[in-house]
Amino acid sequence: GWIFQYALVDRTGKNDLAQLRALQDWFLKFELKSLPNVAEVASVGGMVKQYQVVLDPLKLAAYGLNQGQVREALLGANQESGGSVLELAGAEYMVRAGGYLKTLDDFRAIPLVARGNVPVRLGDIATVQVGPEMRRG
Repeated sequence: GWIFQYALVDRTGKNDLAQLRALQDWFLKFELKSLPNVAEVASVGGMVKQYQVVLDPLKLAAYGLNQGQVREALLGANQESGGSVLELAGAEYMVRAGGYLKTLDDFRAIPLVARGNVPVRLGDIATVQVGPEMRRG
């Protein structure tokens, strides 16, 4: 059962529901879980921010693309890969490639295919925006 409930309220109006939820999920939750005798911290309410890709079916058809190709490009563009170890001047350095998407422009720039040596990018066939996760329940 519930033992303690609290609400994040911004009386200044400077933070929206997504910002309050991010504060809960990325800071407060971890601080509370580190306290003795706290078994779980369950976040409820607010708006969970997500990147949204809204495909334009006419543009997809015009470029001969489908949703599966877009999905694969998105998955391939947002990952990290390991490398090896570089030995230099008696020291070892870990080499890795980090390719995480961080901004809307990063998403828009993802290449999907090339047509006549010109890349078709996600921004050419979709609207990319930040919005709330769909609510359930």
